[in-house]
Amino acid sequence: MKNKINYNRIATIDIGSNAIRMLISNVYEINGKKVSTKNNIVRIPLRLGQDSFSKSTLSNSSTNKLIKSFKAFKLLMDINEVDSFLAYATSAIRNINDSEVLLKRIFDETGIKLEVISGEKEAQITSQQDISDHIGKTKNYCFVDVGGGSTEVIIFKNYKIFKLKSFKIGCVRLLDDGVDNQIWNKFEKWLIQNAKELKKLKIIGIGGNINKIFKISGTKYSKPLKRKSFKKTLKKIDNMSLSDRLTKLKLNPDRADVIVPAGKIYHFILKTLGVEEIYVPKIGLADGMVSEII
Repeated sequence: MKNKINYNRIATIDIGSNAIRMLISNVYEINGKKVSTKNNIVRIPLRLGQDSFSKSTLSNSSTNKLIKSFKAFKLLMDINEVDSFLAYATSAIRNINDSEVLLKRIFDETGIKLEVISGEKEAQITSQQDISDHIGKTKNYCFVDVGGGSTEVIIFKNYKIFKLKSFKIGCVRLLDDGVDNQIWNKFEKWLIQNAKELKKLKIIGIGGNINKIFKISGTKYSKPLKRKSFKKTLKKIDNMSLSDRLTKLKLNPDRADVIVPAGKIYHFILKTLGVEEIYVPKIGLADGMVSEII
């Protein structure tokens, strides 16, 4: 009989502006090294950013749905016998005035401690993941994580973090006309000042929307998405009706209306920096949080 393999089960909860997610992972110790594999993921399309960015608070309806979601997460963690967990909130909760009251209520009713993190920490957690299988041994690369309320950019120069910044430009904000030209200009200026001159810079796109655009483009998983193909795919989606995006592309309702605004942010960065392709390794904040627990 083979020896039994011991493992821990962990959960990471990411409270985003467009959706909230819980990833359950298995962590094994093999030859003295800890290795994680995904067990399952639950995604709930709450779109907290719609309230947060316009009112700086959450409606009673959104708050109640969030509490119910946390209760469901708690039950799922109990059923899956999760040993430890981590819960982080990003742009939508950062933007509300009464976040401390909300965090206390979540803890009191579910026992889950939710921490609000900065855009900079969000970028750091996501960028710590190993993507060498995708981009090879390149010295200069840039992670771009477009969310509902913010875009995090972290630039690596000679393998080390060079510059990191979070911008209040996100797909939900764009959908609600919440980004003015001044913010776009600051974004463009920062990119040019800090990344334009880096040689052989590679861009890594993170987030559900870029993953969907990549899939729709038909690009092979191990290959980067070319800027020309990116633009063509984005135009194709933009020209489709909402019903066609739902039925023909099989997008979720909360993805169908924000995918084009999100895509325009990624394409804006490629165009600004003169980069001709983007790598899409299918990683996110919840994945990076697994490394934090380990």
